[in-house]
Amino acid sequence: MLHTPISTSPPHLAARAPMVTIRVAKTHDLAGLRDMIAELAAHHGDAAAVTAESLERDLFGPLPWISALVAEAAGEPIGYAILVPLYRAQQGMRGMELHHLYVRPAHRGTGIGRHLVAKAREQARMAGAAYLSVSAATGNFQAHRFYESENFTPGPVTGMRYLQTLA
Repeated sequence: MLHTPISTSPPHLAARAPMVTIRVAKTHDLAGLRDMIAELAAHHGDAAAVTAESLERDLFGPLPWISALVAEAAGEPIGYAILVPLYRAQQGMRGMELHHLYVRPAHRGTGIGRHLVAKAREQARMAGAAYLSVSAATGNFQAHRFYESENFTPGPVTGMRYLQTLA
């Protein structure tokens, strides 16, 4: 667990809660995770169809599909990160996609996102991943600057991505 004590922040930064814990998600986090996923979707003009039940299946079911980290302060969830396994077959290389990174608005600018990325790196390494990948919308320049400041290397996306719904 990562505990971050409060420090005196410059006036332009949000005030951080006295103690922030970043840890692997547990079953009691499902409702809070679902709410934050909906907040992120709304921020992007989308609606979230995810349910606590589908999160439980994908995080804790017989075949876990994702892993999640939760940032909490005073027992309340204030941010999260979701990791999804990747594989580069030609190189025989495991990776991890930082699929979601979200910090509630009142806690942005306090370093919580950086701590979530650090914990995501640690989790990816522990899972045997050789790389951590993340994407951001083309016009989301704030996210671009953030990821570049976290030493992610930008790279072009080539080709088309196709989707087929499986029944």
